[in-house]
Amino acid sequence: MTRTGIEAALKDLLFNRDLSVEEAADRHFTPDYRQRTDGQWSDRAGFVEHITHLRGVVADGHLEVHEELYDGSKYADRHTAHVTKRDGSTVRMEVYLFGEFAPDGRFSRIEETTLMVEGTDDDRNLGSAR
Repeated sequence: MTRTGIEAALKDLLFNRDLSVEEAADRHFTPDYRQRTDGQWSDRAGFVEHITHLRGVVADGHLEVHEELYDGSKYADRHTAHVTKRDGSTVRMEVYLFGEFAPDGRFSRIEETTLMVEGTDDDRNLGSAR
């Protein structure tokens, strides 16, 4: 089994424009995927809607993984998303993430909390904006 990780998943979802959002989601997330960001739950359709919105806002960026732990089907990491928006402004979000893998190595669930390090008040909901 080859497992995904958050860096590979977010690179494909946000920055690999050769893949559609659906193709990137299929590569890294199960059909029954669920995500909770800052207390708000989304199903797979809501997650895809969120990523589609972000692709319209985000021009470029990268992920900096500080710590990452795999333990059987469990996953945890702390990372910072560095984003340049289409308007030229920048956002940095630190994310604390806990997840679970399906038997095929894709994420079946993620629960995360975000902390804005750099950006405007309008950017605070970037982690769950649609």
